[in-house]
Amino acid sequence: MGSRGRGGLRLGVLSVFDPWDSPLCVCPFKYSLNPYTGCSIGCRYCYATAYIGVKPSTPKRSLVRRLERDLGRIPPGSLVNIGTSSDPYPPEEEELGLTRVALEVLTPRGYRLLITTKGTLYAWRDLDILSRANAAVTPSITGLDGNTLLRVVEPGAPGQGERIEAAAAAVKAGVPVGVRVDPVIPYVNDDPYELRELVAKLAMAGVRFIVTSTYKARPDNLSRMRRALGAEAEKLYRLYRERGVYMHGYIYLPEDLRRSLLKPVIEEAARLGLEYATCREGFTGRTWFKAGSCDGSHLIPTRVRPERALALERWMGGEGS
Repeated sequence: MGSRGRGGLRLGVLSVFDPWDSPLCVCPFKYSLNPYTGCSIGCRYCYATAYIGVKPSTPKRSLVRRLERDLGRIPPGSLVNIGTSSDPYPPEEEELGLTRVALEVLTPRGYRLLITTKGTLYAWRDLDILSRANAAVTPSITGLDGNTLLRVVEPGAPGQGERIEAAAAAVKAGVPVGVRVDPVIPYVNDDPYELRELVAKLAMAGVRFIVTSTYKARPDNLSRMRRALGAEAEKLYRLYRERGVYMHGYIYLPEDLRRSLLKPVIEEAARLGLEYATCREGFTGRTWFKAGSCDGSHLIPTRVRPERALALERWMGGEGS
């Protein structure tokens, strides 16, 4: 069917964010933009492969033309989350620059931008534009560099330390940063001391907000995880197959175990005075959610007012005087 924008007009490269209609998702209404399809980062646990497949990052055809058309079909100043299913900063972006071009289209028009990525190029190339945009970055950082299992399950991603350095560089440039400690995977990155140390390092880097979530298995990604991991593979597979509960399109671990896995992240964030939230866990109350949003969109500053940007665009187009 596809997504529709203002007046019911069909959208092209934008879509209404829809995490499989999960009632556990409490994200604000927003649009998704993925400049690429497929993803060269190749995380073994990726949920999006169920519909985008397992393939390298491939540029969207006629991205700019289709994006500019879509922007006439959504309200000015809408929230656009870049990178909800395909990382916007894969290795190919350094040469192709599609995400950079999308930012150049969106920024002067005053759209609210939320960048989700495991890449680091945003910090070394795009801070000039992100620091002028209504933008925040929510990189995914899942552990510390000493965790070799994370290298196995995130084979195309930069090292964890590189991602922390990129987050710190963005903060220094005035770009708000929240971090996704997501997913927390049993037997892979669930060590409570490592998770607490990670949150402490993020706080030192100037990160203001942490959102965390447990690994929610799907048949395809659970099979990939089983093939990729060594001694831990069968333990992880049995845990989800024997104790997992199918909910809203995913295999969830029992609630008590999920709370135990996420507790070190949440407690350390609270201790350090950071904002925090969980993602699609169904946990409520201040123990698990103390922030303006679950996705980090509340961090976005207003630097370009959409009504002024729209008026200027009309004037330059000859519609005003």
